[in-house]
Amino acid sequence: MALTDHPAAALIARALEATGATAATVFVAVVALFVLPTIIQWYRLSHVPGPKLAAISKYWQVRESIKGTLPQVLKELNDKHGPLVRIGPNDLVTSDPDVLRKMMAVRSPYTRGPWYEAWRLNPTRDNLFSMRDEVGHTALRNKMVAGYSGKENLSMESTIETEIARLIDLIERKYISTPKDYRPMDFGEKAQYFTLDVISNLAFGEPLGYLEKDEDVYDYIKITTASIPAMLTLGSIPTLANIIQSRFLRWLLPKETDKIGFGAFIGVTNHAVAARFAPNAVPQQDMLGSFIRHGLNLEEAQGEAVLQIVAGSDTSASTIRAFMLNICTHPPVYQKLQQEIDEAVAKGIISSPIKDAEARQLPYLQAVIREAIRILPPAGGAFFKQVPPGGDVICGKFIPGGTQIGSSPLAIHHSKNTFGEDAETFRPERWLDADEDQLEKMKATADLVFHYGKWQCPGKTVALMEFNKIFVELLRRYEWSVINPFNAARVNNAGVWMFDDFWVRVTRRGQ
Repeated sequence: MALTDHPAAALIARALEATGATAATVFVAVVALFVLPTIIQWYRLSHVPGPKLAAISKYWQVRESIKGTLPQVLKELNDKHGPLVRIGPNDLVTSDPDVLRKMMAVRSPYTRGPWYEAWRLNPTRDNLFSMRDEVGHTALRNKMVAGYSGKENLSMESTIETEIARLIDLIERKYISTPKDYRPMDFGEKAQYFTLDVISNLAFGEPLGYLEKDEDVYDYIKITTASIPAMLTLGSIPTLANIIQSRFLRWLLPKETDKIGFGAFIGVTNHAVAARFAPNAVPQQDMLGSFIRHGLNLEEAQGEAVLQIVAGSDTSASTIRAFMLNICTHPPVYQKLQQEIDEAVAKGIISSPIKDAEARQLPYLQAVIREAIRILPPAGGAFFKQVPPGGDVICGKFIPGGTQIGSSPLAIHHSKNTFGEDAETFRPERWLDADEDQLEKMKATADLVFHYGKWQCPGKTVALMEFNKIFVELLRRYEWSVINPFNAARVNNAGVWMFDDFWVRVTRRGQ
């Protein structure tokens, strides 16, 4: 469509014609309405390098998001242009960990950018992740921090152990291979079944039943696999997200009365939470019970329960998959880890199931967990923050207020300056060989996967406890091997890392 054919331009033309304006006047008005804002938007960040198309249009960012390659492309841009790159008319990304810590510090004047509005799971209200209001976010977070930390949820570890036992039972029932019986298992799928049941059991006291049924209950995984890329794309165009969530179009979104999909999942979650607010409900010493004791009302609790499952299951599953994929494709790492576990069992220094505190004393296990998180940061989104009014100097450049600055996760966690010349390779030994100063630098950077300061992930404690327990229990019992060594899994990014066709062969050890 030509600029002068735009409906708004035609409307201006008719208005000016009615007042006797000339064609030249119409042209000037159209230029003022459409061209000048684009030039101004381009100019205010023209001193920051990046793709030319990205400087004038969201198309570049949307295209890379849809392709599932945005984290890789952002890293390439940072490698080429330096720690600050422009990827949209008003969007920058940084690979500098110090910039991220500055933006996320507790007293930082930075706020969440419009990118977060696409993650409003209920179009009528914000959740802890989508909320941009600083005061509201702090108040809501304060009601929930005790429940997430485990201080008021003494059953957290035993709940995780229960779901590990269910996963082992599923493997024993259906997926043990022998020389005479070949039973391949899609580990990527089962990892998400596990994390969905863990977080739902922690969130409202009962698992959703993925491991028991060994199926995609309510088609949740199928639907979210399709919808998360769309939400990531909407994050690049917040205005479009707001239009879809408006009262005129929200009827198109999932509803709790739906029989399948995300809506059905919301319905089950809301029903389970509502039972805790019934007049005769008995207070529980679990995560939801803690939230309620600290003041969450019914609507808040329902919204946060849905968020817990969406955010907590996908990211934890990504790390569990990355851990197993990397040890299975790096035999020396697998053997060294197996030896550490076997020796700990023989010495009687770990329980069955292993306790979180015991796992923290296994140095090579901790190194492999850290390396799995680093090599494939579980959340690959940019998580844009907004520069405060008055602007700021970032990486030596003045950035005007209102600009969005996000993170470039692979550039940060594959930095040769931080992690060594072989930063793009999976080598857990780096965490054991580094001197004290280098180790602290590496830890501080790697911990940014859980964000920092006022926006630190409240589920960090839960995630690390899952990792500390599940791998020991899987490796002490079974031998694991990938079925397709030349194409072990199909991995792409849609805000989180999606693993498809991660087929493994599982045998009992010593069999």
